[in-house]
Amino acid sequence: MSRLHCPGPINRRALLQIGGLSLGALASGGVTPNLSQLLAAQDGSSQVDRDFSVILLFAAGGPSHLETFDLKPNAPAEYRGPFNPIATSVPGMQICELLPNLAKQADKFAIVRSLFHNRNEHSGGTNRMLSGYASVAANPADGEYPEMGSIIARHLEDRTRDLPLYVATNKLYGGGPAYLGPAYSPFMFSGNPNDKNFSVGNLSLSQDAAGLLQKRTQLLAKFDTLRREVDRAQTMSALDKFNGRAVDLLTSSRTREAFDLSREPDKLRDRYGRTTGGQSLLLARRLVEAGVRFVQITANFPVSKETGVVGATNWDDHSVNAHIFRAYEERLPQMDVAIPALLEDLSSRGLDKNVLFVFCGEFGRTPKIGYQDKSGRPGRDHWCRSMSVFLAGGGMPMGQVIGATNSRGEDPVERVMNSNCLLATIYQRFGIDTHRVNLDNSGRPVPILSEGEPIAELA
Repeated sequence: MSRLHCPGPINRRALLQIGGLSLGALASGGVTPNLSQLLAAQDGSSQVDRDFSVILLFAAGGPSHLETFDLKPNAPAEYRGPFNPIATSVPGMQICELLPNLAKQADKFAIVRSLFHNRNEHSGGTNRMLSGYASVAANPADGEYPEMGSIIARHLEDRTRDLPLYVATNKLYGGGPAYLGPAYSPFMFSGNPNDKNFSVGNLSLSQDAAGLLQKRTQLLAKFDTLRREVDRAQTMSALDKFNGRAVDLLTSSRTREAFDLSREPDKLRDRYGRTTGGQSLLLARRLVEAGVRFVQITANFPVSKETGVVGATNWDDHSVNAHIFRAYEERLPQMDVAIPALLEDLSSRGLDKNVLFVFCGEFGRTPKIGYQDKSGRPGRDHWCRSMSVFLAGGGMPMGQVIGATNSRGEDPVERVMNSNCLLATIYQRFGIDTHRVNLDNSGRPVPILSEGEPIAELA
């Protein structure tokens, strides 16, 4: 029997007349466009773990499991690649030789090698990986189902007023809040955390009169958009309540301090590596320590122009994009500084009990190496049939490998699991019932997950 929890019909709340709202105080305070919209939402939350947080380091484009955490040194040459596995501090666990620092901390992490899903295109794969649902469109620009961060923000929204619950470096292709509405989009900050004078400008109150007029106009346009969104969903809370939350966020010293990397000693910043990826992970640690519940960082570990046309945050290592093995020779040493530093930092602060770090992308890469580029350089294509996910902390049992793929890394053969099992594991740790439903834009109840059970080995 299905355990769907149906909250019953939702009474339509009276829609406030936008023109009657007192926007003057907000606009004259220089509120960044989209902030009130970000915070406006329907009431409701689950019984959740107040202290649990997630840092998701997302390798957009799809990292290769065969070059990171599931090497196949005995596979035929056209599959195995040039890198060798090395032993870690956990007997029997091996990872790529380009990650020697991480290998020393194997007791702090777990590797799941047997996840799969059914979408091989980038945005469709991202939507599938982070929402648990397959989109109708092959490559939707915006997710058709809410991504994990948006679900968590929805169910924890009453836990704090002066911190954003969901922070991201940028919007993912195929990600988004979908029918939950823009209120549950991530708070996205501008600027590079590795810059000397990094600051988050959209947490400041502008004093520029000309800027205030522009912001007032933009706010009104955003509220008009919000009114249409709310009307379609037939749910609404008083906008002045959420405008108040917007002001709380903008005037919060706790929020500003959480984003202030200058408060960290130079020695610690050096340990993370003076790279965008390294400093972004240090910022993520500051955010979860302050109380942010979901931080989504795009894995920014650049490769040289000689290696290929992929950007710093693009792991789409087709032959036509990059020489995949050179790309990993450049990326992984940067990761091997930043991630070990984060794991040590979380552990030394006791945060590893309540902060889960996850590294993954939307899928893995093809086990067979391709040479489509006219230069003849090697690459791997999209592969949703198997992938590896790296996890650390979260109060979960670490120092283990869960599942296995066949001798060529093509398909899981032990502990075969739908990728929804990863989402179910995280939601369970938050205390969010995945059978609970949200209403889509047509009013249809949609469970948070329709399939997938928590990974027992991580319980």
